[in-house]
Amino acid sequence: MRILLVEDDPMIGEAVQAALRDATHATDWVRDGLVALSTLASQHYDLVLLDLGLPGKDGLAVLSAIRARDNPVPLLVISARDGLDDRLRGLDGGADDYIVKPFEMAELLARMRAVLRRKGGQANPVLGNGIVTLDPATREASVQGAAPLQLSNREFALLHALLVRPGAILSRSDLEDRIYGWGEEVESNAVEFLIHSVRRKLGSNIIKNVRGVGWVVSKGG
Repeated sequence: MRILLVEDDPMIGEAVQAALRDATHATDWVRDGLVALSTLASQHYDLVLLDLGLPGKDGLAVLSAIRARDNPVPLLVISARDGLDDRLRGLDGGADDYIVKPFEMAELLARMRAVLRRKGGQANPVLGNGIVTLDPATREASVQGAAPLQLSNREFALLHALLVRPGAILSRSDLEDRIYGWGEEVESNAVEFLIHSVRRKLGSNIIKNVRGVGWVVSKGG
């Protein structure tokens, strides 16, 4: 999953970006409201974390501009503004949730999962295609009811990207886009290595190669 973090405080930004990457999320960090809008116009994100006290353009104005473009991207406000009026303005302005600083990363990650479930119309966070299931809370995968197996961060990110859209073929660049954030070094065979690693754990038929195009997990039954 790819996340845009909009936060001008360097200490908070560094800490949140590091924690999100540790949690398998490809995370791009910008520090300015205007830059956030231009970035969203050119790159797809699965979720936005938005501070309110931003240079360039205030966070509430950024939120308003995002929704005015009919962009339905899931969005959580992360702000030190803890007044009821501020929270109501954020939620009424189109935010999917509002979390007050300082916060624990475990709570932020849980709220992110809850927002994504709501936006996707899913009550159950577990992804699956009838063959393999993947639990985002534990990063464990299970094949047809067998004992769950722990995946590494990037193994999880790769399988998650494929299971979000079973039957859809994702190219190398599609998968890299969902696994790696800006500035992260990507080796030429990184995707193939991860696919080999997932197949070794879960079975060779879990991820199928479409020659010259990319990779896919079946829609299952």
